[in-house]
Amino acid sequence: MAAGALTASLLGGNAATASPYPDPGLEERIATTLSLPTPPGGADVRVLVFHASAGDEPPTVDAGIAAIEKIGLSGPEAGRFKTVATDDAAVFTNGRKLGRFNAVVFLTGGGDVLDPEQEAGLEAYMEAGGGFLGIHDAARTEPYSDWFTGLVGARPAADSPTAVQRATVEIGDRQHPATKNLPLEWKRPDKWLDWKDNPSGDVHTVARVRELTYTPGKSANGWDHPVSWCRDYDGGRSFYTGMGGTAASFAETDFRDHLRGALAWTSRISQADCKATIDSNYTAERLTQPNQPGQNDQIGEPHGLVTAKDGRVFYIGRGGADSSAPVVTDWSSPDIGKGNGEIHVYDPATKKVSLAGKLSVFGNKGGGDELVKVEEGLLGIELDPDFATNGWVYLHYTPHAKIDRDKRMAVRQVSRFTFDHTTNKLDLASEKVLLNWPVQIHSCCHAGGGMAWDSKGNLYVATGDNNSSGFSDGYSGNNPQPNYKGVSFADARRTAGNTNNLNGKILRIHPEDDGTYTLPEGNLFTGEEPDEGGGKTRGEIYVMGVRNPARISVDTSTDTLYAGWVGPDAGAPSTTWGPAKYDTFAAITKAGNHGWPYCMGNKQPYRDRNLPDPSKPLGWYDCNAPKNESPNNDGLVKLPPVTGNTIWYSPQGGGVDYPRDASGIPSYEVEDQKQLLPWLKGGGQATMNGPVYRYDAASTSGAKWPSYWDGKWFVGDFYDDTQPRHAVLTDPKTVGKGGLPTHAESLKKIIPVGANGIRNLMDWKFAPDGSLYVLDYGRGFFTSDSKSALWRVTYKGGGPTPAAADLARKAAAQ
Repeated sequence: MAAGALTASLLGGNAATASPYPDPGLEERIATTLSLPTPPGGADVRVLVFHASAGDEPPTVDAGIAAIEKIGLSGPEAGRFKTVATDDAAVFTNGRKLGRFNAVVFLTGGGDVLDPEQEAGLEAYMEAGGGFLGIHDAARTEPYSDWFTGLVGARPAADSPTAVQRATVEIGDRQHPATKNLPLEWKRPDKWLDWKDNPSGDVHTVARVRELTYTPGKSANGWDHPVSWCRDYDGGRSFYTGMGGTAASFAETDFRDHLRGALAWTSRISQADCKATIDSNYTAERLTQPNQPGQNDQIGEPHGLVTAKDGRVFYIGRGGADSSAPVVTDWSSPDIGKGNGEIHVYDPATKKVSLAGKLSVFGNKGGGDELVKVEEGLLGIELDPDFATNGWVYLHYTPHAKIDRDKRMAVRQVSRFTFDHTTNKLDLASEKVLLNWPVQIHSCCHAGGGMAWDSKGNLYVATGDNNSSGFSDGYSGNNPQPNYKGVSFADARRTAGNTNNLNGKILRIHPEDDGTYTLPEGNLFTGEEPDEGGGKTRGEIYVMGVRNPARISVDTSTDTLYAGWVGPDAGAPSTTWGPAKYDTFAAITKAGNHGWPYCMGNKQPYRDRNLPDPSKPLGWYDCNAPKNESPNNDGLVKLPPVTGNTIWYSPQGGGVDYPRDASGIPSYEVEDQKQLLPWLKGGGQATMNGPVYRYDAASTSGAKWPSYWDGKWFVGDFYDDTQPRHAVLTDPKTVGKGGLPTHAESLKKIIPVGANGIRNLMDWKFAPDGSLYVLDYGRGFFTSDSKSALWRVTYKGGGPTPAAADLARKAAAQ
């Protein structure tokens, strides 16, 4: 027994023999006779360490008791407590004794250690508002009790590994007192339990163990392997950690800090939110109804949304019509591709939708091959930072009036319009064109479209590479040969890889009040570079080398840019041409080249090709010193070095990587692959970048997502199977430098997937009230249908616990 600990002699008796079949009415009778205070314990905080075992006492007991006692006697005075240790289960039927304890720790072995009356007493203690901390083998205690299973949260799989292994623990909760001071990636040895049933979504997981870093055995849980969690349970507070399987664990400073925080919450010294990742605490509500026949009264072909400070939601339709409308694909017709880019407004105060306006766009050619379909149209929307005062709305679109049917060229532009707050209409006559550039429209695809503001009033505009997906077997879009009247449509070196072309970029400009723009400092180019004779750069370019960035966002707390772009079509890697299709997300902290069409992922190169025979592979691109030697290039030959990306995924998995040879070229052999990010996988795939959530403590909104999500980046995909719909954490030390996320968690039950959920994610933004608005594209392509809809996801779990009035010591409140 640990020296100095108050022991079982204070409580008397020995551990009782438990029965697996308690009397159903017993718990109610025990609760009546125990006379427990509500909540148990007081300002003189006491913690009971219960360490009975049905077999031999685990070797962790003495070390665990000593560690908990030391925790209670150290640190700030407001967080200290007294420790009592016992193996006598009779305490759970003695209300006077049990009621003195703010929290109970189960440092138990496996098996039955409570008889029916004693388990009923523990239930009554929790119902009175008590706290519970289970450590490691506590999950094997009371194996026949459904109630105890709920208390600990999960049961270990029978064939869990027994060896001590060093592994990496991902800390997902940066606010709970049990984890807020721990490393983002915590490397430590322990015995790692697998779970018979994964508790994620039913409990609030604060930490996960990364299975890639150890051997989890046959019962592995996969990338989502909770190791510590908590929840409000049956009137009280329950925290469980699967760590602490070795005596040495209790000597670790970080593990003791973990226990200190868990005990602070369970003993009512500190508040914490243990509800934020429990799926049932969220409600997803469809806001718009199916359109009336032949009308787009509720929604167009969904393509983007933005929220105003007053709560209204502006969302756009790209230009594809519903199935009842005719589609013109004949280039001899002046109406080819003509569609309506629509701007709808949802008002949460009235719960009604209005049509603010529509633009005539080139964007309605229906489906088909790449010489028929089109992705142009109304592509992006943003509201001016002073929208409430000036009513300015920025639209990124392809006006039908400016197409050249002979050359099959069009103009893409960013225009400012004025919204009339009185009539809820867009004044189309108020248009001021800020920026425009040419795009080829002979062939689909890759228009991009997203826009976002930073804190300095700079507007970011995402543009696609305006390139066909064909003619390169799904690898680098670098075939210089196909063209229409001299304009290449299959060579992204003409666009994304060109320093003198605005396609395949993320632009950054500063709009001025007179409808012009200036260039902020820090873009990739100034537009005045003298290199290679001069005149070969555009100063609007902030990021080059992106393929189809439909969605971007800026976290105005840090001005970090977040972007996602769709990759090419190759389903598998090629030792001749390079990596499979990678869809990509990047956290971007400074101007740079993100690779396309030269390199993808973490600087994995493609093979070059050129005239006279593009079918013959040339050398591998040098990601550190790429060159654009395309005959379609009118920009610099020597390009900025490629910056590695944050997240990439293919049909093979997430974060695919390979061993590299002495020249740094990956093997691209399927059998050599490893997945650095096992929580996502592609197939059909189309990235939909999301926001970074920022919690507003001053907001009184009852719908806002909790502070747990503060600083987390939401990444998603149009599809809803193995593709991402996750919230991720990044390391501030490596963000923007190609560092991988340190933690990811699924949102697929909170933002529901499936036929009756939000199956085809098109855009998602948080509103000022902290609720999340989501666009579901619908179930078709290049059109809207009955499933096209605006949704809202709200939180209903309530605030942190215990209530401020129930804190053991008011001065210790977090």
